Amino acid sequence: MLAPMAEISHRALRELIEGFEGFAGEPGGEGQEYFTEMLSAGALLGGGPFESWYLDAGPCPRRLVYQLAGADPARLERAAALLDRRDCLGIDINMGCAAPAIRRTGAGTAWMADINKAAAMIGRVRDAVRQRRLSVKLRLDGSPGGGLGTAAPPQERAAGPADILEYLVRFCRRLEAEGVELITLHPRRAGEKFKRRARWEYVEALRRELAIPVAGNGDIGTAAELLRRAGEGRAMVGRAAVRQPWIFAEARSPAGTGRPPVNLEETALRFLELLARYQPPEFHISRARRFFNYFCDNLKWGTHVKNLLNREQSLGGIERAWKAYFAAHPEESLPPPG
Repeated sequence: MLAPMAEISHRALRELIEGFEGFAGEPGGEGQEYFTEMLSAGALLGGGPFESWYLDAGPCPRRLVYQLAGADPARLERAAALLDRRDCLGIDINMGCAAPAIRRTGAGTAWMADINKAAAMIGRVRDAVRQRRLSVKLRLDGSPGGGLGTAAPPQERAAGPADILEYLVRFCRRLEAEGVELITLHPRRAGEKFKRRARWEYVEALRRELAIPVAGNGDIGTAAELLRRAGEGRAMVGRAAVRQPWIFAEARSPAGTGRPPVNLEETALRFLELLARYQPPEFHISRARRFFNYFCDNLKWGTHVKNLLNREQSLGGIERAWKAYFAAHPEESLPPPG
């Protein structure tokens, strides 16, 4: 599963990933899913000027999951009803975004602070979603300060490992009872950064406690790791899929050892072409910078190249700077061993 990532999980990246699919011998990526970047329920209902771009389900609508974010249960219910009528695989409610700007509105991980409130909202959304799969993506808990939220008894707010798991299980069982069909757990707490290890033992424990599938997300950096995690259950990959858009095809190759033919210069040029085709001009620079922030990790002088590209103010300028680097360093066209 491709993770929902702001300014990244859009159609251009999906098209780029799909371009490697034939190598795995399974055109169309059977069993593979794409989550969109989070859609604002309020903006969707208000008919914002860019919503048609966020809603673009190509190139594979039947494997696309719309992720919906918001703090108002009524808006989430109405927005989910609209998405339920679209051609897609499912609708996912964001309870995992820990960005302060999102939490302050009551969305993202703020939902994890109150089990009853979250369950009531999910019940309303479930009533609105009649055709598509309903899922939720969340973290270990919703408190950046280390507590477990207002729904947790005071003695649990010390938040040791057993307390975290106990609260998480109670929270997810309520979601399951309200009709959620899949939960994706990013096993970090709301206040933790990526430098803190993703604790997959919580994913494994949650799988034992729930009847519905539980996917894990975090610290998957290679095709081999993706293959291993997918062998344990459903697995979601984020930043590594931007660094290596071929990661899904490589993971599904025999024994997960076959990398498709990759030329780094050509892959990024293809991305710029797709970005110009499938995203509005207002998004071009921000989306290009987000992509290259990860993709340049494949290069020996990646930080230098990121700085060069960040100075450019047009896709044409980014393309010229990219080509100039490879003209000077043709030996870097192949990705490093993964």
